[in-house]
Amino acid sequence: MGWLARFKEKYKRSIQVRLTCYFILTLIPLIAFSLYANVRSRHILEQELGERTMSAMGSALEYVDLTLDSLRDLSTMISTDVNLTSRLNSTEDVFAPSVVIDFTRVLAQLTNITSVNQSLTDTMILHSNSGLMISSRKGAVHQENYREEPWFQEAVKANGGIVLYLPGRDLLDLNGSPDPIYDRNQILLLRMMDLYNRNQNQSQNVLLMSIRKEKLLSYLEHLIPSGASRVYLLDNRGQLVVSNAGADQPVPHWDDPEENRLVGEVPDSSGKMLMLRVASPRSGWSLLMMQPEEEIYKKSKPLQIFTYCIIVISSLMALWISWVIYSGIAAPISSLAYGMKQLRMGKLDTRLANSREDELGYLTQAFNQTVEQQQHLIRDIYEQQLRLTKTELKFLQAQINPHFLYNTLDSIYWSAKQHEADDIGEMVLNLSRFFRLSLSKGRESFTLEETMAHLQYYIRVQQLRFNEQFTVEYRIPDECRELYVLKLVLQPLVENAILHGLEKKTNDGELVISAEARGDRLILNVSDNGRGMDEMRLLQIRAALDRTAGNDAYSSAERNTEFFGLQNVKARIRIYYGESAELHFRSAKGEGTTVSIDLPLLRCRSQGEVEEA
Repeated sequence: MGWLARFKEKYKRSIQVRLTCYFILTLIPLIAFSLYANVRSRHILEQELGERTMSAMGSALEYVDLTLDSLRDLSTMISTDVNLTSRLNSTEDVFAPSVVIDFTRVLAQLTNITSVNQSLTDTMILHSNSGLMISSRKGAVHQENYREEPWFQEAVKANGGIVLYLPGRDLLDLNGSPDPIYDRNQILLLRMMDLYNRNQNQSQNVLLMSIRKEKLLSYLEHLIPSGASRVYLLDNRGQLVVSNAGADQPVPHWDDPEENRLVGEVPDSSGKMLMLRVASPRSGWSLLMMQPEEEIYKKSKPLQIFTYCIIVISSLMALWISWVIYSGIAAPISSLAYGMKQLRMGKLDTRLANSREDELGYLTQAFNQTVEQQQHLIRDIYEQQLRLTKTELKFLQAQINPHFLYNTLDSIYWSAKQHEADDIGEMVLNLSRFFRLSLSKGRESFTLEETMAHLQYYIRVQQLRFNEQFTVEYRIPDECRELYVLKLVLQPLVENAILHGLEKKTNDGELVISAEARGDRLILNVSDNGRGMDEMRLLQIRAALDRTAGNDAYSSAERNTEFFGLQNVKARIRIYYGESAELHFRSAKGEGTTVSIDLPLLRCRSQGEVEEA
């Protein structure tokens, strides 16, 4: 049943398959009606032909009955003729002149009867006392052992009744001619003579009348439509009398005695035969005829072929029309579905070929226009959002410089009070370099190596400010040095670590800045061993950072100035690196604080190419 499952799958997924099935379903009634009409016409033709043929067969059989009845009447007239019976019942010697004269007169009378009746081939009388066969054709022929012959015994047994005798063998007389009795081409009617005055003591003279089988067959020739048809004439005992079939052809067996019309297989035939039977209620004789079925339907064969051609052409037309409709309707719909799929995948440059001017052409044109408008709209929105993002990013970056400047100037002030002018000079120098790199001629990102150099200037200012009370360590592996990070993203974290973590630590202060490529992420850590913070303070910072989003960083910073630097960093990395960028805090009271920035590594690699371009 795998083919059925495959067909169901194609039926659900293919419009062409469904259209083809629909057209074939509409053709099924036409095909069924055509086949029914074809079968019905064959049946009607068979019935009408059978009725006409059986009517003709009945007429032919009636003519045979009339012929046999006339011969019976003639045999009755001959067997009751007193002149014939008196001459044949003479007891004198057969060679007596009077007997010879009587036999001559009997022969003359038989000759006249035969010549008058065209159905007869020969009229004969067997003179039982002498064993002479008086024949209208042969004259007087002596018959030896005639009492042992089956024809004589049947005639005697009939006791005056008519006997139909069919010779079972052929014999030739002394002249080489067929014997008048033993000739299989003849049919003999036998009857005892002197029907009314016979007794057992008198001689048993037999009247024999012969008819050629061709004579009876000629009555049936008009029934035979072709050389392949067969006709059989049977007597009341079912014995074959005459047939146009070969001598070795058996009489067909009739399976259903109640049915007079059958169609079936017949031995020695190439196909089915239509078999018809007519029986005479008067004589009991029957007439059978067989005709090849293909001859019956020969004239209707072109109509049958025409019907099949219509069915085949209709089926091909259904397939062709379904393909045309599929090409004209379903194909543009499939093209639209393909275009929508491409559009869903983000391919905004998708365009569909369109050469139609109908409704489907309008839909295809509308799709192309919609895609083009959507492409323009997305481009406009993207450019607008990009400009807005860059503006906000520059604004956030600009907020850092004044804030840092105030703190730095304050540091310079305190340093000037506590140290000599040389220290102040170094501090100012580092501060100048720091600002110079911060401007960076519009660049938004630096490599980690450049970022560390930039931070070094700032950290050196802070070290001078706090009298070298903390040290700094950079842990940047070589594979991370060429990765790009956002400008000034680490400076606020370093500033918080110094001011809030290491400021109160009088000695042994340590600041560690590290980087690590972990999978597809870049982790930047700023750690200090300062005073740290308790759990409550840590929760406040995390809550403030969770409320920070890339599109409302400015408002969040204004609402909570206590965590301005951290919120600024998180807002910037979210805007620049996307929603996957994160800022994490870990701290413990008296142990220090670690702030981590989690960035997508791929963006850190590709950003350098963007900056250079």
